[in-house]
Amino acid sequence: MPALLLNVEGVRKTILHGGTGELPNFITGSRVIFHFRTMKCDEERTVIDDSRQVDQPMHIIIGNMFKLEVWEILLTSMRVHEVAEFWCDTIHTGVYPILSRSLRQMAQGKDPTEWHVHTCGLANMFAYHTLGYEDLDELQKEPQPLIFVIELLQVDAPSDYQRETWNLSNHEKMKVVPVLHGEGNRLFKLGRYEEASSKYQEAIICLRNLQTKEKPWEVQWLKLEKMINTLTLNYCQCLLKKEEYYEVLEHTSDILRHHPGIVKAYYVRARAHAEVWNEAEAKADLQKVLELEPSMQKAVRRELRLLANRMEEKQEEERLRCRNMLSQGATQPPAEPPAEPPTAPPAELSTAPPAELSTGPPAEPLAELPTAPPAELPTGPPAEPPAELPLSPGHSLQH
Repeated sequence: MPALLLNVEGVRKTILHGGTGELPNFITGSRVIFHFRTMKCDEERTVIDDSRQVDQPMHIIIGNMFKLEVWEILLTSMRVHEVAEFWCDTIHTGVYPILSRSLRQMAQGKDPTEWHVHTCGLANMFAYHTLGYEDLDELQKEPQPLIFVIELLQVDAPSDYQRETWNLSNHEKMKVVPVLHGEGNRLFKLGRYEEASSKYQEAIICLRNLQTKEKPWEVQWLKLEKMINTLTLNYCQCLLKKEEYYEVLEHTSDILRHHPGIVKAYYVRARAHAEVWNEAEAKADLQKVLELEPSMQKAVRRELRLLANRMEEKQEEERLRCRNMLSQGATQPPAEPPAEPPTAPPAELSTAPPAELSTGPPAEPLAELPTAPPAELPTGPPAEPPAELPLSPGHSLQH
């Protein structure tokens, strides 16, 4: 079939397999599900990406400012179950390497805040020295026409599916954040920490998406940053309950690198340090809490007592480990030397045991024993968050 023109500059369409029914009603908010294959325009038609290879169909929301805008044009020209090949000139494909990187990371199960392809602001493409994929780096340096083979699988009206938070408008996102925040707090108090952490994460993703549309360090950006930090620290309290202490250290340290005056971040990080026996670091963070907020002296004293108890428990475990190692060494019979082939007539061999072997237990000085931490971490903090630092209420996010 000859190529069709879509009244769009730099796009040619060839239908490979006709679809069924009438052209769908592609209204704003419709969800379009499809498979795609991206190829270069070289003689080999080199495949760059193929959604069928990862068995993961793609979907976009009509009118949602998708990064590769030409895809919305291509899809809205198709019927359900139609397969078509589209040649797209460089004016439409310049941002494809960024989209491809996001899709590949998604297929690998990366964090949605890292890969989400629906965030706006194409200036992100200049933030990378490398995309992490050699073929995509080449495409970014030298944009070129691409071929897209698309199979349209399904079109859902906005009322026919559950909209995810990233599908919401900016206004809808701002309205849903305090709802998610409050729901996370409620679940936390019920001890349902996994569900609570999911609510906090969902709210953080909404705010991160909104933040990409603001100029860094200006008033609205900073306002969103403050809200994100509040939710992140609540999320960290869930992680403490789940004994994921090193992730807590990562998140709190990241906050303090950019905002070194947040008392709660020092306090939460101190608790995580204490759980993994980082005594000096825990004390330093608690001292910082006192410097910034002297009224928290009671809470700091309690944490210092807990830290001292944990360190005593660790030292006792180390003493028991050393004692067990010594007792095992004392009851272990000395090893017999390996037999060696005779090098002289049997009459000249000595039947006496080697003089240097000792039948007593080997003397091992305590100073040379390893001091590795116990194989299991102690139980986490008390079931309820400290009264001095309650979870931040959801209404604090309202404007």
